[in-house]
Amino acid sequence: MVIANPIYDVVFKRMMENERVAKFFIGTLLDQAIETIEIKPQEYTFKGEFDLDNPNDVEKYENRLRERNSIWVYRLDYIATIKTETGELKKVLIEIQKAKNQIDLMRFRNYLAEQYKKEDTINNQKVILPITTIYILGFKLPDILTPCIKVERKYVDLINKSIIETKSEFVEKLTHDSYVVQVERITGRYQTKLDKLLSVFEQTNFVDDKKTIKEFTHKTDLEEVKIMTDILHYSGTNQEEKKKIESEQEAIRTINAMFENERNDFLKALNEKDQALNELKKEMEELRKKLNEK
Repeated sequence: MVIANPIYDVVFKRMMENERVAKFFIGTLLDQAIETIEIKPQEYTFKGEFDLDNPNDVEKYENRLRERNSIWVYRLDYIATIKTETGELKKVLIEIQKAKNQIDLMRFRNYLAEQYKKEDTINNQKVILPITTIYILGFKLPDILTPCIKVERKYVDLINKSIIETKSEFVEKLTHDSYVVQVERITGRYQTKLDKLLSVFEQTNFVDDKKTIKEFTHKTDLEEVKIMTDILHYSGTNQEEKKKIESEQEAIRTINAMFENERNDFLKALNEKDQALNELKKEMEELRKKLNEK
């Protein structure tokens, strides 16, 4: 079956709009049964509303990119408020990052800080929920070879050197677990429920040079995976949906070009300063020699 690559924001958004898929995605990664879920994309800043084949629209689009602080224009963030089968309520933040970029590390930190400051409304009451983060990365972390990791916390009694099994509401709301998926490290494993979820994000068997459409070759023996691939099949074959993916790609290329230009300008300015400093050092050395001769 031909499906769209789900690491694109517009595709991931459509897939996660399905409640059963959202429960399966989050519940499988967290290894918890999800009783209820409310998931909301937080930033609709990129909507593919410009005709990027039109030179006038390209100029307007680039101006908007600069006005909207570069990378924010095509980001889609997801916050899911979930209730587990044990009755625990928590907030899950989902981030997709297709390329490694230093600015996004700061963006993630700032965004996380903002979420820690926010209160949530549950049954008309303001509450503070524990936070869990999920990062889907389109690049490889050099030292982490597995495609999926959990960074978890432990309560350690430093006096008795033992693990504390009980949880504190105070601690839970000030710290968080994190899950990282490296889509470039997903292999052809198809055994566990987690394997089957990750297989949808596997970055192989592409049928186009842009890596937006791929062939899904696994047997869909889980109903949730079938629903996911059906949604992705629609996104990968519908012309309007494909155009949205292409527009997002164009936005990414435009932003990367802007960053590259800024980087080149910075390096050029730095090189000019180095040259000026070297000239100043030479002049000072010549002056020192003249003073010594006197």
